Amino acid sequence: MADELNLHSLKPAQPRRARKRIGRGLGSGKGRYSGRGLKGQKARSGSHKMPAGFEGGQMPIDMRLGKLRGNTSADAMPIGPFRTYSQPVNLRDLEERFDAGSEVTPETLKAKRLIRKVSVDVKVLGVGELSKALSVSAHGFSKTAKEKIEKAGGTVTWLRGEPVPRPKKVAKKRPAAQEPDVEDGESVEVADDDTPAETGEES
Repeated sequence: MADELNLHSLKPAQPRRARKRIGRGLGSGKGRYSGRGLKGQKARSGSHKMPAGFEGGQMPIDMRLGKLRGNTSADAMPIGPFRTYSQPVNLRDLEERFDAGSEVTPETLKAKRLIRKVSVDVKVLGVGELSKALSVSAHGFSKTAKEKIEKAGGTVTWLRGEPVPRPKKVAKKRPAAQEPDVEDGESVEVADDDTPAETGEES
């Protein structure tokens, strides 16, 4: 049978296409300069692995421009390279994955596949409702999450200690300028700095 599948009748699903072999002589069609042109940076090896922002050796634009405060600066804290991250976990996830009376820790959260790493801080957020009494241990809690956990009969444990609220800075008011004491009937002349002082001599 012609349609019978045998070893001698095997064919690829798509026709094979030979890869382009460069630098194999002038008769190959891709010899001599191998498609790279004459000299220059793009003719050298490793020229297509330049880092992002590379401008041929001149000072890159991110180093030429001035730096600003905030998240646009590489050394801005805590948004720069030393920024600390936390993994969020919502109350609706705890309601779904844990039974009443369970102990919630970073290890149990990882076992339930709610977080990826135990080495990264965990912060519990207050999205969703909680109807079970759970003893939750985490590095951070939002105000809403803490209230809902305690309202459901559970306990909250801060793994790095409960944060101390910072006192609010109060701007000092400048004292009001005191007006000169003026007696009744007296007039106060205010000298203008821009006008020269008057003298008895005429110029």
